[in-house]
Amino acid sequence: MSKQENRMVDAVVISSNIIWTLQEQNGAGVTELANRLGHSKSTVHNHLQTLEKQRLVVKDDGQYRLSLRFLDVASHVKNQFPNYDIIRNEVDSLAEETGEVAQFGIEEHGRVSYLYKSSGSRGVETASSVGTQQAIHSTSLGKSIMAHMPQERVHEILDRRGMAARTENTITDREELFAELEEIKERGHAIDDQENVEGLCCIAAPVTSDHGDLGAVSVSWPTSRIGTDAFMEEMPARIMRAANVIELNSKFG
Repeated sequence: MSKQENRMVDAVVISSNIIWTLQEQNGAGVTELANRLGHSKSTVHNHLQTLEKQRLVVKDDGQYRLSLRFLDVASHVKNQFPNYDIIRNEVDSLAEETGEVAQFGIEEHGRVSYLYKSSGSRGVETASSVGTQQAIHSTSLGKSIMAHMPQERVHEILDRRGMAARTENTITDREELFAELEEIKERGHAIDDQENVEGLCCIAAPVTSDHGDLGAVSVSWPTSRIGTDAFMEEMPARIMRAANVIELNSKFG
């Protein structure tokens, strides 16, 4: 790779990090960005000027924020999924029916990306939000999706992303994970028993198509509400029904 190519890649990384930091901080000035990112103020200022000319950021009273162009980008990304309305309606219904947080996710770059999220009347706040990503090996959505992937693809993801322990319950052994993926395939749903977040349980079911996985749908709730065995039997059935509705409507809708 040439020095020029290296500089081009570095420039993209810096601009991307500026965008993510502006999102995280809800706007920032040159000095704050330089301190947070470890670059000189002149470097950050040059990148901000370029981003401003591209209408990706807006400058207000010395502070920079993301422009409304990102709403257009978000709308375009959403519309790439022809079954988005089906997913939204079914996830909303699942959240209302269970009273908990329901979500739909897909795999991107070896991680779980959240496409849609809905909170029921008892839903607790979770770290996930639309557009964010989480580890694939420790989430029920991720394990549900991986269970229907070719083993080579799963190995590729784990080689790239690793199997970091999120909690004491996280599966960090590859052989153990593959054994669980086989069980998930057989029973039709995946369980995250405080593997990603302490105190939070989650069950997910895959949504597949003739061309491969579309993603997975899940419901999360605090461990304090697990209740009886009947609850743990009823919840997977509800989630798998929702996944089946999405699957059928996506196929024949």
